[in-house]
Amino acid sequence: MLTAHLPSGYLLAKSWPRRSKALMATALLGAVFPDFDMLWFYLVDHRAFHHHHYWVHIPAFWALLGLVALPLLRLAWPRVLPHAALLLAAVFLHLLLDSMTGAIAWAWPWRDTLYALFEVPASQANWVLSFLLHWTFLAEIAIWLAAFAVWRRSGW
Repeated sequence: MLTAHLPSGYLLAKSWPRRSKALMATALLGAVFPDFDMLWFYLVDHRAFHHHHYWVHIPAFWALLGLVALPLLRLAWPRVLPHAALLLAAVFLHLLLDSMTGAIAWAWPWRDTLYALFEVPASQANWVLSFLLHWTFLAEIAIWLAAFAVWRRSGW
């Protein structure tokens, strides 16, 4: 996924049982948070490793965090629980969307293999053009259109 993480977070927040501007912000942040690793990827690692190998793109990390943090938050700070649950849901939505063509290490820690549903061949000189011209980009367009339709019906 190149462009649809933010609108997917918007759709997730709009479908969440409780709604508020703070929960919307939480969903939007969670939907794009894993890609903040691109700063490290370009500025520190100089593209030495595929950024989907970093911890923010590892589902097992987030699952373990959720298994530990959510029960503790329920006991100690229940008002934060909806935000934490929504943040985790948005991160997992990001990982699922990345799995279409971007590949995610779903079997880690047992395997380091990145899994994707579809492979985008390098059909263009620029990798971005290869993604934009591949049929799977229609899913991104559909997410954007769905988010726009929901926004038009309900606002903010």
